[in-house]
Amino acid sequence: MKNPPVRIGMDTSKSVFQLHGVDADEVVVIRRSFRLSEMIHYFEKLSPVPVAIESCGSSHHWARLLTSLGHDVRLIPPQYVKPYVKRGKNDAADAGALCEAVTRPSMRFVPIKSKEQQAACMLMTVRERLVSVKSQLSNAFRSYAAEFGIVGAAGRQNVNELIQRVLEEETLPELAREPFRFQAREYAAVETRLEEIEARLMKWHRENEASRRIATIALPVLQDA
Repeated sequence: MKNPPVRIGMDTSKSVFQLHGVDADEVVVIRRSFRLSEMIHYFEKLSPVPVAIESCGSSHHWARLLTSLGHDVRLIPPQYVKPYVKRGKNDAADAGALCEAVTRPSMRFVPIKSKEQQAACMLMTVRERLVSVKSQLSNAFRSYAAEFGIVGAAGRQNVNELIQRVLEEETLPELAREPFRFQAREYAAVETRLEEIEARLMKWHRENEASRRIATIALPVLQDA
């Protein structure tokens, strides 16, 4: 009968989880893939062990789940796992590499995010995407307007003034008016969504002690730069 694993590397995907576990003598005692329900059932029955997972989109969720079952989960950045892949990259090789990488004394780990922290990160990335979309719309509107001889002042703060000028320009052909109106509505909608996201982020910041502490430290540094 095989000894129970004392350390496991788990490669995650959307529906299949590859496990690579070794016993106290570093002998491989488990190397197989599990479906989601099988994986959870396996860890529910297993005595607490260190589990290494590559830090990725869903890893914090699985880390929280396995931690709730008593296991010691370590998240490892992908770039730190790669040197330990001994053969062609696949799920089994990645799981084996994780199982080995987690033992290295100098290994760096990613802190497991709580659901609240994950939500704050999502708000930040949504804000970044909206800022990018707003910039794209602004640049496109400026470019189209310039083709009709309407040039606005530089700066994001002047975009709405340019939009208003274009919408009021009587010399524009009707064929151009509707595309300009459409872009104006799209820009306004993105601005509204961005304001909503930033308001939520600011509310979270005011209620989060760690975020307030970081801001207190960072602000004087930025002012001195």
